[in-house]
Amino acid sequence: MHRWPFLVFSRVGSMTILMPAFGEVSVPPWVRLGIAFSLTAVLYPLVKDLLPVMPTTPFAIVAVVGAEALTGLFIGGIARLLLMALHLGGLVIAFQTGLGFAQGFDPSQRSQSALVGTFLTLVGVNLILAANLHHLLVGAMHDSYQLFHPGSLPAPASFAELATQTVGQAFAMGIQLAAPFIVFGIIFNTGIGLLARLMPQVQIFFIAVPGQILLGFMIMGMIFSSMMLWYLDYFEAGVTNLLIAR
Repeated sequence: MHRWPFLVFSRVGSMTILMPAFGEVSVPPWVRLGIAFSLTAVLYPLVKDLLPVMPTTPFAIVAVVGAEALTGLFIGGIARLLLMALHLGGLVIAFQTGLGFAQGFDPSQRSQSALVGTFLTLVGVNLILAANLHHLLVGAMHDSYQLFHPGSLPAPASFAELATQTVGQAFAMGIQLAAPFIVFGIIFNTGIGLLARLMPQVQIFFIAVPGQILLGFMIMGMIFSSMMLWYLDYFEAGVTNLLIAR
């Protein structure tokens, strides 16, 4: 029976493209390729007994390799969705603190985004590496061979359920991270509205915008560490519950 290491590389490589920390745009392509090859060399001896026998016909080989690549993209995408919570939270924070129009390129989302969201995402990726949570991602690569049988695609219903659950949890976490700023925005805008009614001769705009930004930065300084620690707990639980077989 002949099993190809390339079958492992198909899944691991496609997961590496999308996973946080490993698949960032700021990481050069040759570095990502080297990481994928290194992880394949480490994981192949551990999972080779789970691999199917490679078929002999070209069409069957393409089908098996394609199924592995799609499975890897799905699992990597699920891990990437866990990072979306910071992006969403930063977007809400930006609009509540008057920084919604401060846009910049977000390497994790590969698109223009609010600078607050970009900042939170970059800090989150660095904290994932500093806290050694990227080891969980490597463990998820290994255990994915127990969760998703190599050589065949899982049921689409399972994919859809897992993706929907992860998106819902990421959305909820993003709103929870931004909750103090949502409360601040409601109170601040209500106060500014009352002030405009009581003192119409005052140029509220020139007072509101700097005050909103200043108070937003003050709140960020007070809760930033707690907010990021809370996110790390969420990320760890998300990878453990969704990707690692127990």
